[in-house]
Amino acid sequence: MPYTIIFLIVLAVLFLASAIRILNEYERGVIFRLGRVMDRAKGPGLIILIPVVDRMVKISLRLVAMDVPPQDVITRDNVSVKVNAVIYFRVMDSIKAVVEVENYLYATSQLAQTTLRSVCGQAELDELLSDRDKINSQLQEILDKHTDPWGVKVTTVEVKHIDLPQDMQRAMARQAEAERERRAKVINAEGEHQAANRLAQAAEIISEHPMALQLRYLQTLREVSAENNSTTLFPIPIDLFRPFLKLAEMVEKSEKEGSST
Repeated sequence: MPYTIIFLIVLAVLFLASAIRILNEYERGVIFRLGRVMDRAKGPGLIILIPVVDRMVKISLRLVAMDVPPQDVITRDNVSVKVNAVIYFRVMDSIKAVVEVENYLYATSQLAQTTLRSVCGQAELDELLSDRDKINSQLQEILDKHTDPWGVKVTTVEVKHIDLPQDMQRAMARQAEAERERRAKVINAEGEHQAANRLAQAAEIISEHPMALQLRYLQTLREVSAENNSTTLFPIPIDLFRPFLKLAEMVEKSEKEGSST
């Protein structure tokens, strides 16, 4: 009799151990009863299974961040690069994720790799470097379309790094340097043009108001005298010498007339 009770207790413990399952809030259980899937997933909480008859597959509904390994890609302009990315997805339908695909994690990873090579191969290098948002949107749309029958929702795809060959990096560095030099020359030319326009306007003002030149002369003398210089040069207006120049011309003219007579 005691052995029978012990046997029944052990049998009950084994039954409960194989029949009772506890699922977390982020987990769902897909139950197969004699090989046929139940109408809906179970959980969260306490789940009771029929031993030998029922089999449960647990599926996590949390967001999964999966790294896509670097892929060798030849762009549309025949540049060989390596591109890697990260995808974020979650299971929306637990039954489809179990029934429609053998391993949804592996299938999503392989699909992401092939899609990354395909999309990046259709774009040019400049587009990959400057318009990543467009590339990310294309990748997300394609992946979400193909994983929807599996009950998987791809929310975000981000291209992380684009590895360029060394010769291409040097060429891009030279191109960037040439572009900076071109911008510097354009800015310098614009500055010279503006300065020339200002000088032309100043000349027009001085031609209309000759006293402005004298005022500028006095201001220059004041600025020079304020500095501690051992030698100071005083510019003298040419108008002060005009009477002497006229007198010299008159003397020279009279001498020529005297010598001719």
